[in-house]
Amino acid sequence: MDNFNPTEHQHQRYNPLTGDWVLISPHRCQRPWAGHEEPAQSSASVPPFDPKNPLCPGVVRPNGTLNPNYTSTFTFANDFPALLDNVPGPLPNTEEDTLFQAIPAKGTCRVMCFHPKSNVTLPVMTDLEVLAVVDRWVEEMLDLGREYVWVQIFENKGAIMGCSNPHPHCQIWASGFLPNEPRRKDDFQRQYFQKHGAPLLMDYVKRELKRKERIVCENEDWVGLVPWWAVWPYETLLLPKRHIQRLQDCTKEERVTLADMIKRLTIKYDNLFEVTCPYSMGFHGAPTGEFLQKDCSHWVFHGMYFPPLLRSSTVKKFMVGYEMLAQSQRDLTPEQAAEKLRSLPDIHYSFKKNTETNNK
Repeated sequence: MDNFNPTEHQHQRYNPLTGDWVLISPHRCQRPWAGHEEPAQSSASVPPFDPKNPLCPGVVRPNGTLNPNYTSTFTFANDFPALLDNVPGPLPNTEEDTLFQAIPAKGTCRVMCFHPKSNVTLPVMTDLEVLAVVDRWVEEMLDLGREYVWVQIFENKGAIMGCSNPHPHCQIWASGFLPNEPRRKDDFQRQYFQKHGAPLLMDYVKRELKRKERIVCENEDWVGLVPWWAVWPYETLLLPKRHIQRLQDCTKEERVTLADMIKRLTIKYDNLFEVTCPYSMGFHGAPTGEFLQKDCSHWVFHGMYFPPLLRSSTVKKFMVGYEMLAQSQRDLTPEQAAEKLRSLPDIHYSFKKNTETNNK
């Protein structure tokens, strides 16, 4: 029998943040594809302003509210929120029925626009414009974190990821409870800290910085890498080089370098297939609200990017069948994905094309 080769032979990898395993099947990269293909994503077909787009400056939203003529970021209460504060909740379970449990779920939802123009996404914004987004995220975390246990910032970019509006924006959902994913991460990070006396992700990033094989890009304060346990083809993890528990704990300098990393990562994503790359992204950090008064030394703030594209701009990874019924599976190894992303230019492909056109 041949010796094991991680780039050729299937194996499983462990995610210490969640306790999950992922099946890696690199030999499947050669299989032909005759399935569904998505239309390529492009910002060229998106007008900078659409009077019918409820996220644009000066437009009336469906609830009758007039948006201000904002020139930078803009945040407002979601007109169709998944969470509300002043609503009745289920009655306490007096019969101790463990099969039909229901508890209150209260919170609030906000929408945050990144830029006044609908065709300007994060990778093509100026450095100062991306920094303005980071600064507004910090403001929202400080504001909502005073009351709510969990504040989830997330961006769904592209129709493939269920985004119904092309205007550059994210959502911020704040809840009075700890959702499933951060609750699992809280448990596993705490267990690791109690056993090893150090934060899990700080130990992890130190080892990744030594190995270098999964690093995509880095600067003085942050590193973007494809994690050992990545599920999505070109998934990345954004980690600090010093122990930061929450986004709002970043210094002014670290906000600047975080904005730099966000721009560099998203440029590489767009350059991967020379399209506006779809993804879901978000941040996880130590819980807030009542947890602000508790020791959360086991937590490390981190960002996550989950782009679905696999083989081309039109072929995506499907999380169905085995992934839904058994466990996550991927073909491309994390090391191969990191090498591909790392090799891509740091200049957005659209700028390069514009320069070539002007030079003709």
